[in-house]
Amino acid sequence: MASYAQRSVCADSTKIDRKVSYADNDEFFPDGENGRNEASEDDFVELKNPNIGKMEQDILYHLALGSGSHDLEDMFGDVKFVVMGGTPRRMEEFAYFIMNELDIKLPTGTTLSDISRYSYRYSMYKIGPIISVSHGMGQPSISILLHELIKMMYHSRVRDPVFIRLGTCGGIGVEGGTVVVTEEAVDGCLNPKHTLTILGKKVSRPAVLDLTLVSDLVNCSSPGDPWKTVCGKTMCTDDFYEDSKISKQRLSRHFSVRILTKFSSSGQARLDGAFCEYTEAQKMDFLKYIHGQGVINIEMESLVFASLCHCAGIRAAVICVALLNRLNGDQVSSSKEVLKEWQQRPQILLSRYIKQKLGLATAAERPPLVSSPSINSMSRMLQKSLRSKSKLNMVNQESQSFE
Repeated sequence: MASYAQRSVCADSTKIDRKVSYADNDEFFPDGENGRNEASEDDFVELKNPNIGKMEQDILYHLALGSGSHDLEDMFGDVKFVVMGGTPRRMEEFAYFIMNELDIKLPTGTTLSDISRYSYRYSMYKIGPIISVSHGMGQPSISILLHELIKMMYHSRVRDPVFIRLGTCGGIGVEGGTVVVTEEAVDGCLNPKHTLTILGKKVSRPAVLDLTLVSDLVNCSSPGDPWKTVCGKTMCTDDFYEDSKISKQRLSRHFSVRILTKFSSSGQARLDGAFCEYTEAQKMDFLKYIHGQGVINIEMESLVFASLCHCAGIRAAVICVALLNRLNGDQVSSSKEVLKEWQQRPQILLSRYIKQKLGLATAAERPPLVSSPSINSMSRMLQKSLRSKSKLNMVNQESQSFE
């Protein structure tokens, strides 16, 4: 497998500091509060919310599913991998791609269906032991999805799942088409933690990815790949263009006085938004500074993704493809055909990992797999896994109220 000498290009697993891996870090918070649950004996996904057990039915509003209306264990109990990406179209394409890669055959008369189509929020497909689901754009959208996916894993009694985010990003010092595996997610101030407001108070949670998983994914790259696979820090921002809400006082903990006086944004330092209060020179100062701190790409979901998965004790990783090198400009100029091919690269890398973990040979060396009943057409799936029609009506009503 490929290995690279640079610190930010760590196909060699020895280049990764393992001590921050959740598997090697037993304490979620130093004071013991809000820490992640230890995995059960059988590695079932656990929740840290005692209120869930008191509910007659846990309605997963944005997935159009419910713990009382559906037999979630029957539908999803065999899940090993949960793969998520921004758009419904991309995740539908990944569902068909991985179905072909695993040589999964649908039973005659059935189709691959969007399980959550009646939620009108996210699109979700199940292909054997793999879920492919869209998460929308930005941290709030993926946060909502993750809460419900983690609860779905809990109700389904799933054991030790792996969560992967596939996406696109802007490269910092890496060229378009480069596959970036996130080693560490940081916020706009280079802090590896996600901060949110709960009951009027700021709460920060560490954003930790599983570095063994990161190493395994990078090592799935091949010297024959027509692209580079690198890993490093990913900056997760609150905005695609600019975001001036972060104060200069907070930025001073990380940025030099020269840069601080010119730039105070947790956005992506673009010059092409509807508003811009900094110059191109100030933008370049900022991008070069964060690149010097190990940041090699910018996107908008990795921080809360890493934080919530770590909190739940779920192994997680982020794989993105850079659409451009932001040190050279802000606008994506590659053709649609080129961009489509680039976006397939993280999928190819992930498929190698999945096949490796499932112990699958190449398609030519194995008989075709027959897919599980839970990926049949929507009507047949619901008939098989439906527990309560009355509770299903409640789920549909609640989901539609969020339109």
